[in-house]
Amino acid sequence: MSPVKVFGSAAFTNVARVLVCLEEVGAEYEVVEVDFHDMEHKGPEHLARNPFGQVPAFQDGDLMLFQSRAISRYVLRKYRTPDDGTNLLRDGDLQGSALVDAWLDVEALQYEPAVHAVFVQHRVVPALGGTPDEKAIGENVEKLRKVLEVYEARLGERRYLAGDAVSLADLSHFPYTHYFMGMPYAAVFDAFPRVRAWWQDLVARPAVRKVAAMMDGRSG
Repeated sequence: MSPVKVFGSAAFTNVARVLVCLEEVGAEYEVVEVDFHDMEHKGPEHLARNPFGQVPAFQDGDLMLFQSRAISRYVLRKYRTPDDGTNLLRDGDLQGSALVDAWLDVEALQYEPAVHAVFVQHRVVPALGGTPDEKAIGENVEKLRKVLEVYEARLGERRYLAGDAVSLADLSHFPYTHYFMGMPYAAVFDAFPRVRAWWQDLVARPAVRKVAAMMDGRSG
């Protein structure tokens, strides 16, 4: 069987989300680079894969997908083996899967926007020759702090966000948090010991360690 293909560099957070799922389930895959400098992502070949001209795109035989969370769900459903610990969506458990969906929504709608805004100001704006908006950074760090207050309370009840076993709801936080922890603003996590412990638990996972190295341009 040919390996699935992931279009886009691991340095992109949405690509990394898909890669960590593939690593978690031990699937064979190929990363196909997309040259943004040459505007390959806006060319007709890539637009046929992802009509928004973004990454990732994902190919499994005749199936082409885009949107990283949808791809992640597909991967986790296709490669899950019963009772082997890879049921990261809680499929077959109505309440458990609902909790995974709920915390995935929190990650996408509450957590990521704040972290993304800080990332853009701290990393992207200077790379483009601009000056970071410190006011915007401060406002979004404060938004993140309020989200982390909710996480701290939740992690006082359960080991992970969607229960007592890791799920996609946890792993989906990894890519942007990996970058955020290398910024001066990461100290916001220090006030939340349960969140810090949860994060350390995630980054100790072999799949996460491997993709983190890929994101940083290191060998896994």
